[in-house]
Amino acid sequence: MTKMIRTGLIGLGYWGPNLARVLAQAQKSEFTAVCDLDPARLNRMARQYPGTRTFTDVNQFLNSDVEAVLIATPIGTHYELARRALLTGKHVFVEKPLADTSARAAELMEMAARLDRRLMAGHTFVYSPPVVKIKELIDSGTLGDVRYLSFSRVNLGLYNKDVDVVWDLAVHDVSILLYWLGEMPERACSFGRCCVQRAKRDVANLWFQFPSGRVAWCEVSWLSPQKMRRTCIVGSERMVVYDDTEPSEKVRIYDRGVNLRRPENFGEFQLSYRLGDMVAPHLSNAEPLLIEIDHFLDCIESGAAPRTDGKFGQDVVRAIEMASDIGWKAGCAQEELLLNRMGRELAEKAA
Repeated sequence: MTKMIRTGLIGLGYWGPNLARVLAQAQKSEFTAVCDLDPARLNRMARQYPGTRTFTDVNQFLNSDVEAVLIATPIGTHYELARRALLTGKHVFVEKPLADTSARAAELMEMAARLDRRLMAGHTFVYSPPVVKIKELIDSGTLGDVRYLSFSRVNLGLYNKDVDVVWDLAVHDVSILLYWLGEMPERACSFGRCCVQRAKRDVANLWFQFPSGRVAWCEVSWLSPQKMRRTCIVGSERMVVYDDTEPSEKVRIYDRGVNLRRPENFGEFQLSYRLGDMVAPHLSNAEPLLIEIDHFLDCIESGAAPRTDGKFGQDVVRAIEMASDIGWKAGCAQEELLLNRMGRELAEKAA
């Protein structure tokens, strides 16, 4: 007989209802409680899932008999809610990113280990069949030596009140990137622009360089007329295009490349181009969110570490910090120096 795990959800905003639906479907989940500050949201949830208890007080929710807590609240609240849930003995799932700083993510990771509780970051794309398939292609050597990766994740909105586009959208691509390569970047930078909201970038580019020599860049935007979810992975043997907006053939493998060969005479060009076939592998239609939640519940039952455990969640936050803090602050400092220099020059001319 399948052991049921009593699950509860905090947060019924944009993503919370999706988690509620999956918690009600998952075979090992007994969806028993939900917490939100908005009584109207709670009433809708109670009608949709009869028997689920509702709470507006998070302390009462955490003191209930819920065994596993899922958190889908604004990023700035993740750390405190996860910390309190762990201290009350709950297993904890936190929607991406795990925390708003890598130091806080590390504290949650250490606390979960000390209390022997499962802590999982909700990086749903890491459980997506197309992303898992590309991981298999990379690890098997099918692509050869991975040379570079490019990501484009753009759309019109939705604007986030508490974070900029990097912490909202780029987190997805960074989690995929770290999962695929299995290494942390050694160098990173970024630049962007605040077009609509002051002090919140709505368009940005991030660059990463890894110890293996691989490089990657991510383009993210809330100001694009079209929605695009396109990734390109270039290897020495094959190349892959992953387009998550495609209804079919989300992954396409191209037998294409450039080969360097010895010239047969003095004037011969030394490069040759390989233009082979394109193959679209069969992919499962399983919902990534359901796969992710099933994995979380399996890890609670077995005691195994989740694929996107606290360490993985911390690594994603640390990589975002590397790009954001260094690149963004350096860009602001450079702009300030330029403005100061222009001011001095204008003052000198006026004098």
